[in-house]
Amino acid sequence: MLLVRHASAVAREDWDGDDLARPLDERGLGQAVELVTTLASYEIDGILTSPAVRCIDTVAPLAAARGLTLDEREDLDEEHHGLAGIALLTSLAAQNVVVCGHGGVEFALPDPPPRWRKGAVLVVDADLTVLAVLDP
Repeated sequence: MLLVRHASAVAREDWDGDDLARPLDERGLGQAVELVTTLASYEIDGILTSPAVRCIDTVAPLAAARGLTLDEREDLDEEHHGLAGIALLTSLAAQNVVVCGHGGVEFALPDPPPRWRKGAVLVVDADLTVLAVLDP
């Protein structure tokens, strides 16, 4: 499983609209495109994402490049990181999927990395152990 933290987004204090609609900033748009190359060597059978625009837009170029559709999951939004997020990650752990969410979802892992930057990818095995951090 590949856990992706959404790319760099417009700052909350600079956004007046609904937080779910907060988009990626210029840096984040570049990170989203770069994700296609970063994950080129990984088998990906599906892509799940938080319904937040910044998450969708992070993995949309990857989905397009792989010919996959995005599976928007409310249990990946910022308000559902708790038990729902843990259950989802546990159910997906042995699959070749990309899961895009927000900072905090990594705490569902038994040994989360000390720092998980926006746009970074955690390569996770079937036991939810972090094997690698791919940092943009």
